Amino acid sequence: MKQQLFSGVGVALITPFRRGQETIDFTKLEGLIESLVAGGVDYIVALGTTSEAATLTQSERAAVQEFIVETVDGRLPIMLGIGGNNTRSVAESIAATSFDGISGILSVTPYYNKPNQRGLVAHYHSVAEASPVPVVMYNVPGRTGVNMTAETALTIAHECPNIIGIKEASGNLGQVMELLRSRPAGFRVISGDDALTLPMLALGADGVISVAANALPQEMSQMVHFALKGDLKKALPLHYRMLPLMNAIFEEGNPTGIKALLEVQGAIHNVLRLPLVKASKPLTNKLTTLYNEYRG
Repeated sequence: MKQQLFSGVGVALITPFRRGQETIDFTKLEGLIESLVAGGVDYIVALGTTSEAATLTQSERAAVQEFIVETVDGRLPIMLGIGGNNTRSVAESIAATSFDGISGILSVTPYYNKPNQRGLVAHYHSVAEASPVPVVMYNVPGRTGVNMTAETALTIAHECPNIIGIKEASGNLGQVMELLRSRPAGFRVISGDDALTLPMLALGADGVISVAANALPQEMSQMVHFALKGDLKKALPLHYRMLPLMNAIFEEGNPTGIKALLEVQGAIHNVLRLPLVKASKPLTNKLTTLYNEYRG
């Protein structure tokens, strides 16, 4: 099952809402998708953390998935976020999901209940058995409260052929190197941190699932594609040019910063659902200044 999926730039797609209503703005969503396709990204991640999926109803999630599949219309692979801290519920969600137009699943490590490493192995065995499409694991200890070690991830990679990669967002380059050194053939190691993408690519990683690429799809695609070709001389200036914006969009959490930047660009209305709130005025001003400097 390990196949050449999900290398290059994946975009953790936001969900735009209408101002004053907080209903989904499908017109803005279509515009975002078209900008990503035109910008040269390699795939789209639907209903991940950046989409505020946790605040969408089941019917809204289904509507967003259907709309993304219809709008993309086969032009790019789509990875669908399906995860949780109840293994049985995750398997049931997978069973109830339509995978028409879906190329794979992104499944986060269970959060809050803090399973040990043996629990993580058992969890992903169940996810892999339930999934009719390839699975990419998502390790983000800053959100979940548990770090999946390189040893655990590699155990799962060797035991579960349907698990084809990991989105690694621990921020630990030592852990990343151990994954890259010992991974089975075809197993993808994907950056989950925009600012660490180029260092990870230089070490041998396969790409990024990017938040910043919502606003900077062409620039992120160019940087990653140069790096994947081994042309760090061209990739490095692009990385440093984007770095101030990549850092700033995470200062008040995600997707708070990227939605503020997208409003600066005129792409969406800056509306989030509680418990998330819009970026502070100082951050909005900072993003505006940085973006104007970036364009200039």
